[in-house]
Order: sequence, then structure tokens, then C-alpha cells
Amino acid sequence: MQVLLLYAATVVIWGSTWIAITYQIGQVPESVSLVWRFLLASACLFAYALVRRKPLLLSPREHPWLALQGVGLFGLNYLLIYFATARVTSGLVAVVFSTIVFWNLINERLFFRTPFEPRVLLAALLGLTGIGLVFMPEISHLSLEGDAVQGLLLALAGTWLASLGNMAAVRNTRQGLPVVRVNAWGMLYGAAALGILTLARGLPFTIDWSAPYLTSLAYLALFGSAAAFGCYLVLIHRIGSARAAYVAVLFPVVALMLSTVFEGYHWNVPALLGLALVLGGNVLALTGRRPPTPKLP
Repeated sequence: MQVLLLYAATVVIWGSTWIAITYQIGQVPESVSLVWRFLLASACLFAYALVRRKPLLLSPREHPWLALQGVGLFGLNYLLIYFATARVTSGLVAVVFSTIVFWNLINERLFFRTPFEPRVLLAALLGLTGIGLVFMPEISHLSLEGDAVQGLLLALAGTWLASLGNMAAVRNTRQGLPVVRVNAWGMLYGAAALGILTLARGLPFTIDWSAPYLTSLAYLALFGSAAAFGCYLVLIHRIGSARAAYVAVLFPVVALMLSTVFEGYHWNVPALLGLALVLGGNVLALTGRRPPTPKLP
């Protein structure tokens, strides 16, 4: 039940961030908005650790892994996905990003010698097929020329980086590192990487003081980052990165459900069939026997 609650919280929060992100696009460069987002999230997590009287420092030998997790999960992957969305539709980006389930399966095998689980592999195939059907109209209009190819390559690169960040998270949780402090340091490193890239591109560090921008920034930092990634790392620890990554298949569907309410999205027969496949794959991914995991500190 605890795993299901963590899973549901992650999916619902990340599914709702798609709406919040629309208020971040405009006057402020994407990389700058991401810097503010992860700096604020990191500050909140450090503050939470202080209130709980938890030590903030971690061993110096852990920081390269924290930096890898930060750059992969909280930094450059987001920027690449933003760049991809500027070139192709968000639906196509969602389809590409859902392949993270396969990347995590492959990378866990390469880095940790984790055997492939046929059940999870089948779930991933069902999920990718389902998400493809959900976004079939956008896929059918894809023209593999110019910006479209660049957008797909950027989305694929962002997905691969996110999977590497997942592998660092697997390593960190297996070492028993505290999730809150791991995410606090990781988000700080991710923000630093984005800040350096922003400076290299000669972009100004500005902020939009309008209520929609600041409200969406607070939501993305507190819920979309600090809370959701905390749930996600615990899921990685409890059920493995491949199963946990299935949220990337499900949260675009949640985003479309919210779009149905707020933006008038209309479901068609292929989309409904795709939804059924995604949900079926979700059941496969979350059921079945899993090896026991040690308790997190």
C-alpha cells in the first residue's frame, strides 16, 4: 500500500506539472527558470533537514555520485527536454521519454548486473505501445526533416541522461544515503550545472515577478521537485528503477486527463485503446514478486 501511495503521488504530481510549466515559458530563459526551480527545491530540502536536526554534510567520496544524479535527474536532462519541446510537439517528447523504462532496464543490467524481468519488459512494451496510440495524431504528422529530427534527438539525449541519473540514484540508495539530503545536494549540483551553462550561453539571470510565474515556480519546486523526486527515489529503492520509471509512461496520460478538464481535450478510439494498454502495463509493472530491500535511513 505504501508503494502504491508513493507511486500515485509521483504520477499525479508530475502529471500536473505539465500545466505549471506552461506558465514558466516566456520572458525568462528556460535554463534560468530551471535554476530558480532547483535552487528553491534544494533550499527547501536543506531547511527540512535542519528542522529535523539531520546533519547536512555527506562524505566527500559521495559527492561525485550526488553530482551525477543532480546533472542527470535535476539538470541537463530537463533542459534538453525543454529544447526538444520547442522543436516537436509535447506528445512526441512524451513518447520518446517513456523509453526510459527500457534504458533503465538496460543500464541496470550493465552497471549492476540486474537480470531482466520478463514481466517488466512486457509492461514496458505495452506502455510504449499505449502511449504511442494516445499520441497517434501527433506521430502521424511527424516529418523527419530539420527541427523535427533535432527535437527527437534532443529528447532521446535527455531521456538517456535521465536514465544515467536514475543509475546514480540506484547506487546512492543502495549505499543507504538519506533521500532528503541526497536530493538536496543533487538539486544544488543540477542547478549549478544549469547556471554554468546559462553563463556560457550569455543569457541573463532574470525573473518574472508576475503571480502566474511565481506561483507555478513554487509549485514546481515544492511539489514537482522536492516532494515528487523524494517519492520517486524511495520507489527506486523499493521496486527498482525499471518499475519506478513506469511513471514516465503514466504521467503523460494524467496530463491529458487534466487537459480534458481544463483545455477541452477529446479522447478518440486509439487514445482510449492506448490508455487501456498503459494501465495494463502499469498493473504488470507493479505486481509480481520483488526481492526484499533494506530499510532506508
